[in-house]
Amino acid sequence: MPRTDSRDDADDESTPPGKVRLDKWLWAARFFKTRALAAEAIDGGKVSVNDERPKRAKLVAAGDEVSVRIGPYQHVVRVRDVSGRRGSASVAQALFEETAASIAARGLVAAQYKNAAMTFAFQEGKPSKKERRAIDRVRRR
Repeated sequence: MPRTDSRDDADDESTPPGKVRLDKWLWAARFFKTRALAAEAIDGGKVSVNDERPKRAKLVAAGDEVSVRIGPYQHVVRVRDVSGRRGSASVAQALFEETAASIAARGLVAAQYKNAAMTFAFQEGKPSKKERRAIDRVRRR
């Protein structure tokens, strides 16, 4: 039997049509596994909407530009559609369009990480102090 008193339904009644809360959209677009993680990223300054730092209840609509930092990767996407429901990956991909610059930047970061990993030949045992310093220098870049 479906629940009728869920928190999500209460959110849907108060939002205007064509808009949805930012934390809910990030969760529905599968940037984060839970709404709590999405809210934590927003509060931590890892998300911006139209080059402004939003609150988690910020309403997003089609055409907004959302920037999301996940680990070392920066995703810059344009909102195509809004949804408060989490669907399959193909449905989630239809909610946004990533910019070409964002895709290129993420590819560059991935290549840098791959090259950095290939430069170290790990020996058996713990690295020496000199080797640890070299590792730290590469990781700080």
